[in-house]
Amino acid sequence: MKGLVIKNTGSWYLVRTDEGRDVECKVKGNFRLKGIRSTNPVAVGDRVQILLNAEGTAFISEIEDRKNYIVRKASNLSKQSHILAANLDQCLLVVTVNHPQTSTTFIDRFLASAEAYRVPVTLVFNKVDTYDEDELRYLDALVHLYTTIGYRCLRISARLGDGVTEVANLLADNITLLAGNSGVGKSTLINALLPEAEARTGEISTVHNKGMHTTTFSEMFPLPQGGYLIDTPGIKGFGTFDMETEEVGHYFPEIFRTSADCRYGNCTHRQEPGCAVRQAVEQHLISESRYASYLGMLEDKEEGKYRAAY
Repeated sequence: MKGLVIKNTGSWYLVRTDEGRDVECKVKGNFRLKGIRSTNPVAVGDRVQILLNAEGTAFISEIEDRKNYIVRKASNLSKQSHILAANLDQCLLVVTVNHPQTSTTFIDRFLASAEAYRVPVTLVFNKVDTYDEDELRYLDALVHLYTTIGYRCLRISARLGDGVTEVANLLADNITLLAGNSGVGKSTLINALLPEAEARTGEISTVHNKGMHTTTFSEMFPLPQGGYLIDTPGIKGFGTFDMETEEVGHYFPEIFRTSADCRYGNCTHRQEPGCAVRQAVEQHLISESRYASYLGMLEDKEEGKYRAAY
């Protein structure tokens, strides 16, 4: 029997079969021994085969080949990955300039990981109704930066409903991952898009200006306009996984384009003579924040460590 994994609680999975039945499933014990170096070998969005037993429960026996997935390094097991979702048409990364502040380091690491697995990303800047003049100017600068690189950027207020229709139009007939730090308003956005979903919303921790986790597992919501929206727990850090040092620059589109003019084909854009990328940074053709994110990922790769990208 085949189906789609629509919910993952960490201990069991909910599979919607091709016949439309929802079945709670476990993973077969030997499943984790097949070279899947992940804290969650089965992810929301996976197409799977299941085996029913007489008790009415079931086991996932096989994962069908994935089109793609978004993966990050597991924070507690540095040599393992954590798959956020599989078989995606796109991602919406919800970010906020304040309340809480999403760092450009976090944004850049997420974008690079999505580039590595060929998943298009739209940046959704939420809470625009709450910003003062300085924060609005910073918002304008971020939108200009990422639009220039080639990423679609939306400005919304999920709380007031501003821009929600534009988001809904993007979702039609697509499987979309909704991601972002805790507290950026993902649940509020889901409530605006799907009132019947009743996603919980949480208060911001005023001590650290960071969100409190309200979603504790990943889940797919069917959309009235066709497609699915996948909600995930708020991500506090984004350790990149499974990238070779010489590949990291490929996942920063503006660095990759500029690197064609470097003197050496294997240039890492740090100390090498004739580096077109460093020259572009000095000339403000590549932003310093993006270049710093790139160098940080190289450093992580070489030291083999996880870095929480606040």
